[in-house]
Amino acid sequence: MDAQSDFGKSNQAEVSTAEVLAEVKRRRVESQRPMGERQRQFIVLADRFVFWLSKRWLAVFNLLAFLYVGLPILAPVLMYLGIEGPARVIYLVYRPLCNQLPQRSWFLFGERFTYTLPDLGRWVQDVAPPGLWAQSFVGNEVVGYKLALCQRCTAIYGAIFLFGLLFSLGRRRVRPLPWWAYIGLGLLPMAADGGYQFLSYLLPFLLPSLPILPHETTPLMRTVTGGLFGLATVWLAYPYVQETMDEFHQDLQRRFGWE
Repeated sequence: MDAQSDFGKSNQAEVSTAEVLAEVKRRRVESQRPMGERQRQFIVLADRFVFWLSKRWLAVFNLLAFLYVGLPILAPVLMYLGIEGPARVIYLVYRPLCNQLPQRSWFLFGERFTYTLPDLGRWVQDVAPPGLWAQSFVGNEVVGYKLALCQRCTAIYGAIFLFGLLFSLGRRRVRPLPWWAYIGLGLLPMAADGGYQFLSYLLPFLLPSLPILPHETTPLMRTVTGGLFGLATVWLAYPYVQETMDEFHQDLQRRFGWE
């Protein structure tokens, strides 16, 4: 009786193994079926695009960085020229991406390049109630018109554009920035400057009894810490991107003989 039971279990195991092997063979055959013409054309087109991008990725990145930081600078120029429609579209598009607070933004075509909150209250008290400085305030003929990015964001993306241009001079000779250096050079200065400013507003709100006054950092500190973060980001990321793109280029060139 036990021998028959063992034989039945062994037979079931053999059947199960055979079924698994048959399924594997069936799937392998299906995967080797010739692809349709449309599918083949799509894959070739995707490979062509990757091959093109592998040679021009840095130009594409620099162009995108230029547009990202250039449009916010264009916005106050358009406001000054009286072309308000496109300018307000730019402000609106960047609003979810940046605080756009006027006391933390650069101004063009006004009395000054920067204003504190009390300054703005004195300059535009006839235009809006003092202290109500939301993102929607873009400026006027007296104070000028603000950029669509704050000072720190302008420095970050401006540095990414500028150091991206410098990277093109010796792209394959630049070694990636170590992670510890990225944290020390790029993250910590900005976190210390912006973090203290943020906490100086948050803690008195949560604990009014604390003897802490709101602290506004300076335009210089926002620019320096933002610029260091942009530099460190390019120094860390771009060498790895270059290495990856070189591998794509060599692989596709070997497979298709493209130049």
